[in-house]
Amino acid sequence: QVQLVESGGGLVQPGGSLRLSCAASGSIFSIYAMGWYRQAPKKQRELVATITFGGSPNYVDSVKGRFTISRDNAKNTVYLQMNSLKSEDTAVYYCNAIMENRYIYWGQGTQVTVSS
Repeated sequence: QVQLVESGGGLVQPGGSLRLSCAASGSIFSIYAMGWYRQAPKKQRELVATITFGGSPNYVDSVKGRFTISRDNAKNTVYLQMNSLKSEDTAVYYCNAIMENRYIYWGQGTQVTVSS
């Protein structure tokens, strides 16, 4: 079992920045990769970024150059630094953990709203 707790969402103006955090607890040694997904109203959940245990990040094209995913293994936490935010980044952001057996755990989600 892995528990994921996200934090850091909120309301920000276009062009602003936010940093999301996802703290993992439980069977963390079996985690292969962690990632961030988002779901906007009336849209399907989409991948934003992932990072493996070795630290290789991957991003969806729409956030490349603006978002950075990182992990602090000592704190069992993964971060998503979001810069130059746009209104289309508005969504509920979910953290996930992909286990070595490919089972996936999800966090509860945190709302990010980009609006003036």
